[in-house]
Amino acid sequence: MKTLITVCIYLMGATLITSDGIEKKDNAKSLQGVWELVNQQLYEDQVVSEVLENENGYRQVKMYSKGRVMWTRNDPTDTNEWFGYGTYTVKDGILEERLEYASGPMMKIVDTTQVFRFELILDKNGYQQISIDDNGNRSQGETYTRIE
Repeated sequence: MKTLITVCIYLMGATLITSDGIEKKDNAKSLQGVWELVNQQLYEDQVVSEVLENENGYRQVKMYSKGRVMWTRNDPTDTNEWFGYGTYTVKDGILEERLEYASGPMMKIVDTTQVFRFELILDKNGYQQISIDDNGNRSQGETYTRIE
């Protein structure tokens, strides 16, 4: 019995020593990482009415890490800079982003919209964020693929 207790204590100690104390989440369905925009969708009557593919070098990348979000956009046809940084939460299939600072054109939008709220559809290598209006109707969506 004394040997069994000693072995148990040894195994618990070894586990504590090798663990970094941070709970590891199943990355299969985690928003944490780096994502690139694949396309955008416009909705009409809750159904996708048009899909807008990225064209002419347009790129948008979002990074999620430990409750923080940062995104940047490069559109060769637009002379404005587009980026933002803030916090995010995911709860009950809803993604909420709150920007703390952003580029000039984005700050004009932030002044009128404090919280960006999206329906979130997430899988291992992609996700979709869908804007919902005040009546609960889908209006616009973005589809991303994991790049890291």
